[in-house]
Amino acid sequence: MEFRELMEVNAASKEIREKKRILLIGSCLIDEHPKIVEKYSEGKAKLKVCLEREHFNMVCLKLSSIISRVPIEEIIVLTVDGSPHCIQLHFMMNEIEKITGKNLNIRHILIYKGEDIEVDAETVKKARYLTKIYGMKNATTSLSNQGGED
Repeated sequence: MEFRELMEVNAASKEIREKKRILLIGSCLIDEHPKIVEKYSEGKAKLKVCLEREHFNMVCLKLSSIISRVPIEEIIVLTVDGSPHCIQLHFMMNEIEKITGKNLNIRHILIYKGEDIEVDAETVKKARYLTKIYGMKNATTSLSNQGGED
């Protein structure tokens, strides 16, 4: 199972053009969770990146360049849950849709306690905007303070 470094791949590489499906992972997953990575690998251009090493803007531009040049059918973003670096890959997908004007087929998969869990795009979007989470928390608190159901 060979992954290429995202930042070293041509934006319109032959593999991406032919497969039209991308598995984008946090680099550490190859060593930390190889079985889960393998589960999502088949038939996809396999790319890895580490946002501890690469800047968000560089990675976002690279992915936007790929998506602008190749009709991508699916992107799976696979990272560990709880990493302040990896979560940026998930947030980035929303930004790329804004930049490119494309509505992409994106799957967000997180590894938590050795299990792979898929979350929807709306959950990722809410996690990006802390005021949305704060509002949900306050709405719940307000309801419980009103003597509502427990």
